[in-house]
Amino acid sequence: MPNGDNWQGDVLRDLRAEAAPRPGADPAVPQPQPQPHQPEAAPAAPRQPAPATAYPQAPAAARPAPAAYRPAAPRTTTPDSRPVLDKQLAGVGRRPRHGEAPAARAVRALRRTVSSSAAREVAETTRTAELLQQPVTTGRQIAVTSIRGGAGKSTVAALLGLTYAHYRQDPVLLVEADPALGSLPLRLGAETLRWTTGDLAGIVEPQMSLLDVTGYLVQLPDNAWLLPGSQGRIGAMLDTPAYERVMVSLRRYFGVTVADCETLPAEVARVALSAAQARVLTAPATLEGVASTHAVLTWMQGLPPHIIAGTVVVLTELVPHSGLDLDRARERLAATGASVRHLPYDRHLAAGGTIRTELLAQPTRQAATRIAAEVFRLSQQRR
Repeated sequence: MPNGDNWQGDVLRDLRAEAAPRPGADPAVPQPQPQPHQPEAAPAAPRQPAPATAYPQAPAAARPAPAAYRPAAPRTTTPDSRPVLDKQLAGVGRRPRHGEAPAARAVRALRRTVSSSAAREVAETTRTAELLQQPVTTGRQIAVTSIRGGAGKSTVAALLGLTYAHYRQDPVLLVEADPALGSLPLRLGAETLRWTTGDLAGIVEPQMSLLDVTGYLVQLPDNAWLLPGSQGRIGAMLDTPAYERVMVSLRRYFGVTVADCETLPAEVARVALSAAQARVLTAPATLEGVASTHAVLTWMQGLPPHIIAGTVVVLTELVPHSGLDLDRARERLAATGASVRHLPYDRHLAAGGTIRTELLAQPTRQAATRIAAEVFRLSQQRR
């Protein structure tokens, strides 16, 4: 549980400012219906990267970062590409295996054949797909964070991004806002990295087209793109002005953006939570994880109501048998006003490395799709 009066006061001011009504807006007047989000048309050829410009500095009152982690100056030269995984380390990982044992898959297939659940499953899948394909007026931005490391934050962010990219027609962006050797590029199967979130903050300009922007991104399958947080090096940390500049500038190009943030109470994570249309808080399915998450949600009840109402808690099972009463845990956490979902244990996810959706166990795929649909539904309630 993050503590400290200064940190909570800063977050409360950020959230209240974000929740304040826009000038001239009258809640009693019906708002226009949303129109489908269309990315800006791309030109025939990409333009050359614009010269880097300095972005706003952090407030003078902010506590200076340690010397080893001061924000880097905007780049004026093109960085070299670096592999996500060293070739000598690539052989350390074993061959990926299916998320579910063969015997369990056979039993599940037999039950599905002899029962009447197949029709219900198809109907539910159809409803979920229709929700995920809803048009948006402006790009939806979703922040994924946790209160501690090892809670499956990057895994959940990757699953959300892959799900949106599979179901939606507009471009989907995954932003790594956790540059301290984050695992999102590896989880998404990226091979090389060049431009980072901090680099793009000094380059992106309003007149850029979608083709201009994607020239700085890592292309993924299904019309998805990745903006890494680092090149796998320990160095300059991402600062708040850079994150804000990137997220505001890129919002109009992508229907959905998923940001894999630092753990709370890091400053960028707090800003991401306040600015996003929906929030995901991952927590390990353990007694300690549930207790800490409940304390955070209780604190969030004192913030503007839409904050906790737009938050989804994802309990991730990191071992086959956690020993936790999941039903009681979900009931206890949901009493705070947040939505609560469960991501079951999956052998493929637990092994680490690149996520291959065809190797996920069926319960994992279903859970990931339901989580993505719930988060997207909540994001649609914030304009």
